[in-house]
Amino acid sequence: MSAKNPHHDKSRRNFLKTLGLGAAALSVAGAAAPALSVGEALAATAAPGPMPRRMLGKTGVEVPALALGGMFDTINNQLLLRQALNWGVTYWDTAEYYGRGQSEEGFGRFFAKNPDRRKEVFLVTKLTPREGLDTFPDRFEKSLARLSTSYVDLFFVHGIDSMSPLTPRVRAWAADMKKAGKMRYFGFSTHSNMEELLQAAAKEGGPAANLDVIMFTYNIHVMHKPAMQAAVDACAKAGIGLVAMKTQGMGPATNPSEAELKVAEQFLKRGFTEKQARLKAVWENKNIASICSQMPSIAILGANVAAARDKTALSAAETGSLYALACAEAGGYCAGCASICQNATNGLPVREVMRGLMYQRGYSEPGLGQGLFAELPADMRQRLATADYSRAEAVCPHKLEIAKLMREAGETLA
Repeated sequence: MSAKNPHHDKSRRNFLKTLGLGAAALSVAGAAAPALSVGEALAATAAPGPMPRRMLGKTGVEVPALALGGMFDTINNQLLLRQALNWGVTYWDTAEYYGRGQSEEGFGRFFAKNPDRRKEVFLVTKLTPREGLDTFPDRFEKSLARLSTSYVDLFFVHGIDSMSPLTPRVRAWAADMKKAGKMRYFGFSTHSNMEELLQAAAKEGGPAANLDVIMFTYNIHVMHKPAMQAAVDACAKAGIGLVAMKTQGMGPATNPSEAELKVAEQFLKRGFTEKQARLKAVWENKNIASICSQMPSIAILGANVAAARDKTALSAAETGSLYALACAEAGGYCAGCASICQNATNGLPVREVMRGLMYQRGYSEPGLGQGLFAELPADMRQRLATADYSRAEAVCPHKLEIAKLMREAGETLA
């Protein structure tokens, strides 16, 4: 047996300590040590090196492999924003919808106090089409004001489930904003019907049709499916920049299992957590320019930065164990195929309600889930409470207990 490399052991130990793991977790990895203070964890995270960067489609811009999702209290986390920049997380994503503009305002306060750092940030904001596409010009100007900036690097039409919101008029407006220097790139984000939308964007020609970048749900539950692989490849060939979100694959239902514990222990022995392994699995696809992750604490930010900087690749067996775990978790995950549910329930927004439950249970963000549910018309909420979901359950690829979950949503999100 070869002698241990003390530098490798030290590096691995620092990597684990960065995550805030205590002695119990470190002993699983074969290197027992006391838990670190926050300051020590910060120092350990800063050590590994620069943040990897990737080209964002045909934009000609390199962005960090890890992006800061702004769906948290950015106003009261100004030090976190500064630390994100110091660690190379220079892609910042927000939306009018997040905190009813407060997320944008938090970013804006940072730029107002640190105007020299605005040029370091690849800034993204989004508008949902729910209030009407005609409202975009006025709402966009208000977003710029909240962000304390004259332009954004990327603008998304947010959360679409079909191409219909991307009307010629909206694209013409986006083209005008580009000419005015208020928007560098344009695209859309989607949590639903992802494969269909990616293929449609690629077929239109991507940047040739003023579709520069797409942010979409991408994780171990969907990334191995042939339809998703084909859609991602099509976008890459069309020159569309791709940003992954919801990469942890949290679902509306929680199904903790022995399988998950075994997989978590397996990865700890390799020097990283199962959550970090899920990020690594996404980064293995070089067509993914960046992962947009909600990181509302220094601990989560540090763990994700460490994962991005760590050059350890997943083995084929480890990737296989993640896919096996995805299969074991399938009964609790909504894969975003909204059209299937809608067709089976006469148009009910089952996917949106599932997303609300995901925020409540998977992300421990009940306010976000309640906000999504409250946006539904009262008659729609009533229909959701009394509908027959037997057909939807029969055709659900993940065999979710849709009726049970819709009842739960009515009780907990209302």
